[in-house]
Amino acid sequence: MRKARFFAVITLAALLAAAFAPAQAQGGTIVDVASGDPQFSTLVSLVQAADLAGTLGGDGPFTVFAPTNDAFAKLPEPVVTFLSDPDNADILEQILTYHVVPGKLMAADVLAAPTLTTVEGGDITVSTVGDQAKVNAATITATDVEASNGVIHVIDSIILPEIELPAVDPLSLTGNITSAGSSTVYPVTQRLADMFRNDGFAGSMEVASVGTGAGFERFCGPEETATDISNASRPIREAEVTACRDQGREPLEFYIGVDALAIVVNPTLTCVENLTLADLARIFSGEAKTWNEIVPACDATEIKLFSPGTDSGTFDYFVEEVFDEDAAKILNAPGIQLSENDNVLVEGVAGSEGGIGYFGYAYYPPNRDRIRALNVEGVEPNASTAESGEYPLSRPLFIYTTPTYLAERPQVAGFVNYYLTNVNDQLGTGDGQIAYFPVSSDALNLDRLEWLAASGQ
Repeated sequence: MRKARFFAVITLAALLAAAFAPAQAQGGTIVDVASGDPQFSTLVSLVQAADLAGTLGGDGPFTVFAPTNDAFAKLPEPVVTFLSDPDNADILEQILTYHVVPGKLMAADVLAAPTLTTVEGGDITVSTVGDQAKVNAATITATDVEASNGVIHVIDSIILPEIELPAVDPLSLTGNITSAGSSTVYPVTQRLADMFRNDGFAGSMEVASVGTGAGFERFCGPEETATDISNASRPIREAEVTACRDQGREPLEFYIGVDALAIVVNPTLTCVENLTLADLARIFSGEAKTWNEIVPACDATEIKLFSPGTDSGTFDYFVEEVFDEDAAKILNAPGIQLSENDNVLVEGVAGSEGGIGYFGYAYYPPNRDRIRALNVEGVEPNASTAESGEYPLSRPLFIYTTPTYLAERPQVAGFVNYYLTNVNDQLGTGDGQIAYFPVSSDALNLDRLEWLAASGQ
C-alpha cells in the first residue's frame, strides 16, 4: 500500500511538472513574486488589504496555494465586496492565511501528505482525482514557483476555512416562512423546517413539493403570492432570473447537497445491472419496447416508463443529460407515465413488471426492498462517485432566496442560517440521514459567506 502510494505520488508529481513547467527559483519574496505576475493581482491586493504583505514578505519559509484572478472571479460579487470591506478584515485574514502552510513544501511533499495544517489553524485535504491534484475542492494548476522565502503552488479556486455564522435562536423569531419547489429537495427542506420548529420557532412554515419550475414561478411571481425560499434540483435559468428581477428580486443561490440520480427498475428484472446513457435514450424515447432489446439475457418483457413531470428539475436534468435537451423524445414515448410526486413514481416502478423510472437518490434507500437501483456507465451511485462527478448522473441541489429577504425578514435569515449550519449533518447514507450527499467544505463555507454578505450580520 505504501509503495503503491509512493509511486502514485511520484508519477503525479512528474505529470504536473511536465504539464506546467514550474518556474525556477526567483529573486524576491513570495509577495514580490506574486506582485510580478499579473494573474495574482487580486490576491496581492487582498493580501495588502489584510495587512499580510509584511508577514508573507518575512523570513518564512511558507508554502502558498495561490488563487488566480480567475479563481477570485468565480466568487459572487457580493462576497468580493464583503471581503474588501475593512470592517471584515478579520474574515479576510482568516481566508488568506488558510491558503498558507508553514514550511517550504514542494509538489512531491504536498502530494505525499493527506492533510496539511495551515497558518490559519485549520486543515486542508490533499487528494488526487485522475491525473489532477487537489487541495480541498481546488485543482492545483501549476507547482513549485519558488521564492526566497518559500514556494507557490497555483490553484484554480478559493479554498475556505470554517466560516461561523451567528448563533440562531428559533424561539426568538416570529413570522411566516414559505418555501416551494423541487420534489428532490423537498425532504431536505422539510427535515430542516421540522428541526427549526422543534427547536422553538413558533411561526408558520410551509414547504410545498411542486417541482423546480413551478417553484421558481412562485418565487419570482407577484409579491402577494411569492415564496421566501425556492427549492431547486437545477440552477435557475436566465428567463427565471429576469422574471425575479422584474419583481425587484435578485435570486441568491445556496448549494446545499449532491444527488446521484437513481435509475431504478422493478426487482423482478434481475437480468439488468447496468445501463449506458445510450441505453437510457433508447428506453425513455420508446425506441426499445422490450427488455431483451436492451439486454439480450432478459426476457421480452414490456418496458414500462415512469418519469417526473415537466415542472420537475429532475425531468429537466434528465432530458439535458440523456437527450441533449430535446424533451420531445421522452414526452412522445408511448405509454410513459409522468408525475411531479416521486412517491408516485416509486409505486409505479414497484408495481409494474418491466418498470423503470428515475428520481432523486433519497427516494431509493427507503424503498430498496421494492425497487432496485442500477449502475450507469458501469458506475455505482454512491457518496464517493456523486461528489467526484464520476457517476454520470450526479447533480447539485439548491435553495434560493434574496438578499432583501435576508436583510429585512429575520425569520427567513434565521432559517437559512439554521439550514446552512445543520444541512451537512442531515445528508448521507447513515441511519436517519437523507440519502443525498453533503457538499464540500469549500462550497458550504462559500454559502455561509454569501449569507453574511447578504444579511448584513
